[in-house]
Amino acid sequence: MKNMRSRETVSNRSGFSLVELSVVVIIIGVLAAFGIPRMLKSVERSKAAEAFQYLATVRAAQERYQARQGTYAATLTDLDMEQSAPKYFTVGTIQPGASGSLEDSWSLTLTRQGASAGYGAYTVTFTQEGYDSVNSTIQSMPDINPQGT
Repeated sequence: MKNMRSRETVSNRSGFSLVELSVVVIIIGVLAAFGIPRMLKSVERSKAAEAFQYLATVRAAQERYQARQGTYAATLTDLDMEQSAPKYFTVGTIQPGASGSLEDSWSLTLTRQGASAGYGAYTVTFTQEGYDSVNSTIQSMPDINPQGT
């Protein structure tokens, strides 16, 4: 009889002990500590990639404009591109490039606006040659720079 009673109490017990719950919480905390920074870096890298893609589109449109007009465009509205401005960057104005004249060079800088996952404000600059690593501050952030180092 005593043996039957102890089986009933054991089989009626359900739920988790405090130790088991604590172990699960610790495991989740460790996974989150490693996973969240990697996720934030990945999200910021995709936002930076949007800037690179936009500037590559501007560069292609500038080359088409230069082939037709003999000079580079002074404003983005002069270009034949159908892409909207990047959501997370402020688009600067087209400036003359290294030569000081829009006839043979140009430069355009995008500046990161808003929260940037702890990276702060950074810039991405393109010229008629493509990505300008010298004048882009994202160059010092290889973990989010789509161009790498």
